[in-house]
Amino acid sequence: MPVAISPPQSGSAPPFDPWLSCKMSADVAAARHRDESTLAAQRASRLKELLVAALGSRLYRPLLASRPLDEWRLEDLPPVRKGDLMSRFDDWVTDRAIRLADVQQFVADRTRIGEGFLGRYAVWESSGSTGEPGLFLHDAAALAVYDALEAVRRHSPRPALRMVDPMFLSERIAYVGATGGHFASAATIERLRRLNPMLAPRLRSFSFLEPLPRLIEQLDAYAPTILSSYPSAAVILAEERLAGRLRIEPREVWTGGETLTPAMRSFLREAFRCPVGNDYGASEFLALGCECAFGHLHLNSDWAILESVDEQGAPVAPGESGARCLLTNLANHVQPLIRYDLGDRLRFHDRPCACGSPFPVIEVRGRSDDTLRLGDGDREIRVSPLAVSTVLEDDAGLFDFQLVQRGPRRLELTTRLRGPAALQDLHRGRDALQAFIDGQGARGVSIRCRCVEPIRQGESGKIKRVVAATN
Repeated sequence: MPVAISPPQSGSAPPFDPWLSCKMSADVAAARHRDESTLAAQRASRLKELLVAALGSRLYRPLLASRPLDEWRLEDLPPVRKGDLMSRFDDWVTDRAIRLADVQQFVADRTRIGEGFLGRYAVWESSGSTGEPGLFLHDAAALAVYDALEAVRRHSPRPALRMVDPMFLSERIAYVGATGGHFASAATIERLRRLNPMLAPRLRSFSFLEPLPRLIEQLDAYAPTILSSYPSAAVILAEERLAGRLRIEPREVWTGGETLTPAMRSFLREAFRCPVGNDYGASEFLALGCECAFGHLHLNSDWAILESVDEQGAPVAPGESGARCLLTNLANHVQPLIRYDLGDRLRFHDRPCACGSPFPVIEVRGRSDDTLRLGDGDREIRVSPLAVSTVLEDDAGLFDFQLVQRGPRRLELTTRLRGPAALQDLHRGRDALQAFIDGQGARGVSIRCRCVEPIRQGESGKIKRVVAATN
């Protein structure tokens, strides 16, 4: 979605550079007409610029200074994990004015969602889907890249309307998700609302932590023309639509953040009677992949490098699925992400797409947690797995967990952590989750806590954090 060209409102200070935004939009549009050799040369140039910027990082400087930058190949650099980077946050960043304690204080203030940290950085919290949270900063240059990729490469099923209304001013866009933190989607929406007062009333966020009847009431009152959400939450809303309790009639449904299976896409399309689009992004890089008219997900490989590797870190061939993927973000110079373990499982197609795009087609296995169905019969309450994770992370500070449903009203909350502190965290998580479930109307649900339990891995390779009952 395009951002405004108007200056930010006084006091809000969201990061935005109109000149860079226009420049990047032109570059992203032109890249579709470049061949692979030209794109490869562009990636190499941008990688060198990233390595030059990384010399300003106390974490990366000792490594990179050990030989001339021209001699470094990407595969020579060591893979890194979120926990390793977060443990050395102040050394990792290239701007010495950034301190982890200050960033943490900033994100603790929910009234500042969408504002700029230090007046020049967007800050996005990641969920702990790999067992640990992260904080990621993006400057105006990186945001201009993400904005351009979203605006130019997102396929629209209504291209004629987008030609006359590129700013979406004729739409009412509803985002249903986690709205109580500095998460990428929620913070991006608030940033857009602050940048463009004309768009603000046409773009609203709705919390999936609301009891479902209340959420339905809010959505019906707003009557969105575009519905954006996680696949699991969108499926719950689609079920309500088919049951006649939700009356919205969106013209498009956008999903992302989880795996959208073919069955889920078909169900959403039939329930809402409109096209369903999907994209691929993360707090580390907002617009990693965009769908084309053929429904294939194309990696934005001019600005992001993804390596699909096996368990030993060796590259896998196109057509084969890797054990995990490594991200190199060519746009972010303030917080270098070089061969960063994103955790997802990835498969590159070995044939070009019929749409003619020069960008590779990928299949991604991301988060695939289960929707809980608590109770039985007419009193069954459905709870999105992202809502569960949000409650345990935000309200209880519990990130290393797994919630397994053992029956219609029995849940088991486990962690790999040990000791009295871990048990205390679990009990705090149980209390927060119990209050949330009660508020959803699922009475009589018991939650058992256990420490030092093995954690199941999902198909994506990430921790499967919410596991529904099998029968």
